[in-house]
Amino acid sequence: MEPHNQTSASEFILLGLSEKPEHEPVLFALFLCMYVVTVVGNLLIILAISADSHLHTPMYFFLANLSLVDFCLATNTVPKMLVNIQTRSKSISYPCCLTQMYFFHFFGIMDSVLLAVMAYDRFVAICHPLHYSAIMSPRLCGLLVGGPWVYSCFISLTHILLMARLVFCGNNELPHYFCDLTPLLRLSCTDTTVNKIFVLIVAGMVIATPFVCILASYARIIVAIMKVPSAGGRKKAFSTCSSHLSVVVLFYGTTIGVYLCPSSVRTAVKEKASAVMYTAVTPMLNPFIYSLRNRDLKGALRKFINRKISTSS
Repeated sequence: MEPHNQTSASEFILLGLSEKPEHEPVLFALFLCMYVVTVVGNLLIILAISADSHLHTPMYFFLANLSLVDFCLATNTVPKMLVNIQTRSKSISYPCCLTQMYFFHFFGIMDSVLLAVMAYDRFVAICHPLHYSAIMSPRLCGLLVGGPWVYSCFISLTHILLMARLVFCGNNELPHYFCDLTPLLRLSCTDTTVNKIFVLIVAGMVIATPFVCILASYARIIVAIMKVPSAGGRKKAFSTCSSHLSVVVLFYGTTIGVYLCPSSVRTAVKEKASAVMYTAVTPMLNPFIYSLRNRDLKGALRKFINRKISTSS
């Protein structure tokens, strides 16, 4: 049957993380707590960096942008899931599904590219400390953040335009808790070859390439650190990178498993578990990873909170 003779689905049914109703109250409470922690943690990081002039440096500028992206990434998926559980309505309209998918890819790509930008910042700080201020100029920092926003917008829009040409007929049940690309492609009753090729190209550009850049940056960083004569100096240099490395492992460990592993080893359960990691768990943990291991940021957070408490009392 030709695509123009088919009636495309006007909505999808999000089956969620579990199809057992008795699990829903536990999932609602768990994800509500996770989302509140994510919102509070990331907004506190942004506000503390904005309020403390000592943190107006490239490293914290990139961190504030990462916190903003993490907040938006979680907000794009988790609240809709919570509403679906609370109202017991699992449907999402076709336009809303495409909109959610657009922002999911937009902020996911931003996350990946920003992590590579932060690795480059650490590379310049450790390998070229005397030229750090000259290299990481405000203009370059603006380009390193502004460029990915434009790039991410273009890639995400292309995904949506390619998805909009597909027809969905018959089964409209999506075994996921948000409109993710791979499960949607499986539901289409038209040829998805172009979409799948574009997915591989984009995965190479926005996952594999930034990841390779991060590995290259840290290879140079490790070589430079090993040349530091004192053990204390080496420890201090490593400590400035440990938070970023922890976030890199969390983010890329899950995204590579979803988008770069062969489809034969992927299952709906694995995809949902990985999605929970990079849409809910990682955005929640990032503020803790950076604030607990960073003395300057801890001090800025403490001052910001104490100032707010004193002005409200």
